[in-house]
Amino acid sequence: MASMGIGEGSFYNTLKSKKRLYLECLKHCNETVLRRRLAALLSGASAKDGVRAFFKTVLDELDDPNTPRICLFAESLSSDVLAELELGRYVVEGMTAFSDRFCERLKSGKETGELPADFDPEVATQVLMTYLQGLYLVNRVLQNRTQIEQQIEMLLCGLRL
Repeated sequence: MASMGIGEGSFYNTLKSKKRLYLECLKHCNETVLRRRLAALLSGASAKDGVRAFFKTVLDELDDPNTPRICLFAESLSSDVLAELELGRYVVEGMTAFSDRFCERLKSGKETGELPADFDPEVATQVLMTYLQGLYLVNRVLQNRTQIEQQIEMLLCGLRL
């Protein structure tokens, strides 16, 4: 409130609660950060290119001080946030929608023959989403981009992406 130059009354008149502020922050991040990531995922000529473009975008954002801090996404999966009905619903629905789009991209790669017939897009999506959540948390202490790029490359090669 101090950095915005507003008083407590103005804050609560506008947003009603800190929970509402957090929800609005999540919505803003979904509309900006996740939109860029999804665009990168869908931009590649192939599913493999799209997945790599997605992770490059994530890493570029981690390097950019103007990008909303990643910990917001990591913390959105905390038990406190998920226990709040409105927040929990928003987080789960958003994560499910994003995972579905990611999975669709991988399914398209399988359908075109780019990915092997025994490739499981659903499991690969789950693994990638789990890695991404871990990356958000680990990035707080491990901020060496080269190491993270090596991890991502090993993960993608292991998944045959």
